[in-house]
Amino acid sequence: MRIQRCKGTRDLSPDEMNRFRHIEETFRDSCLGWGFREVRTPTIEYLHLFTSAGTLTPSMLGKVYSFLDWDGWSGERVVLRPDGTIPIARMYIDSLAEKGLARLFYVANTFIFEETGKKTRERWQCGTELIGLGSPLADAHLVLLALETLQKLGLGGVRLRLSHAGLIKELLASLDLSSEEQSRVFDQVLDGNSQVLTGMESKRPELENILLPLLNLKGRSSGFLKNLRALSSPGLPGLVPYLDDFIKIVDILEDLGCKYQVDIASGAGFEYYTGVIFQFYVGKEKIGGGGRYDDLIPAMGGGDVPASGFALYVDRLLGLLGTEFDSLSQVPRIMVRAESDDVIKAAFTAAGRLRRAGYVAELDLGAGKSADLRWTLLVRNADRPFLLTDKVKSAEIEVPTVEEVLKTIRES
Repeated sequence: MRIQRCKGTRDLSPDEMNRFRHIEETFRDSCLGWGFREVRTPTIEYLHLFTSAGTLTPSMLGKVYSFLDWDGWSGERVVLRPDGTIPIARMYIDSLAEKGLARLFYVANTFIFEETGKKTRERWQCGTELIGLGSPLADAHLVLLALETLQKLGLGGVRLRLSHAGLIKELLASLDLSSEEQSRVFDQVLDGNSQVLTGMESKRPELENILLPLLNLKGRSSGFLKNLRALSSPGLPGLVPYLDDFIKIVDILEDLGCKYQVDIASGAGFEYYTGVIFQFYVGKEKIGGGGRYDDLIPAMGGGDVPASGFALYVDRLLGLLGTEFDSLSQVPRIMVRAESDDVIKAAFTAAGRLRRAGYVAELDLGAGKSADLRWTLLVRNADRPFLLTDKVKSAEIEVPTVEEVLKTIRES
């Protein structure tokens, strides 16, 4: 019987892995260049990490992979991590809090159950967390870091969409909803239901001039937010601090030439957001997102520590990059072949020297010629050591040393 791949998972071919590593290395270079440090957390975490602080929306909690950790261990329910940020927050509380400010980044897989099996259940992401700063500059910095990475990957047409969880929560608090209703509506907004707030102004008609412009706020400049702030001051003063925060962030982005679209009712899927929410799109494909989550670490018992972060979705980026990003495609590859058993050691030595020079040296293991290699190096006896074949020029060159081999390849 043929054993099939698990539904909702994917294999990565060698070419796809080249693109995966290109994304990972580009992201890592950007983060290291801005002073972030890499961390890694376990794939398995306790379930209560994601429930005790109300960190995930109910719809997301219904999609986690959980099982009982028994057999002599804790006897608690554990999960395959559904999110990258929450484990980083736990790690910060466990071992990094005494150091204060933390600039952290990671590359990790997350797991979300998808009942049809048509969407991926294991998802890879590159993420950053900036813990210990609560300023608009910190949020704008993360947006620019993400955009820098996407630009280095050569992606065009990246669109930035901005929202603000603080504004949404304050709006809901102003509509005389019960705490349960506020939580339900907020969860729906974060899960992408942009229509759930429509009609809410009927609960307080005097807010119509504030609520409707906010809900319809798409693609406007910071000037429009400033006008909205003036309207909010007398009727809904609680909105003012969140509008001020939002305005400062978009002012910084505008000064840096960053284009954006404001969409207050856009969803992000995480209940722990408290401030700005930013999402990145290419066409209709969401390729990343993040935001401010100042209440997360306090809710987990870590003290009053502000934080923000973002993640780029590697699986979706893979489909947007062409083969020109294959990391090995630009490196000359050379087939090294031993003419006889007597020169096998010399063949290994030659291959090692080629690799140290930055080339890919494949050893011929008896499977025949490789059609996609330009160069073949035949290692012979001591009298006539090397025969270098250039398939592109249909030329064979006798070369006395490996250094001469390298020189010939570089000059061709």
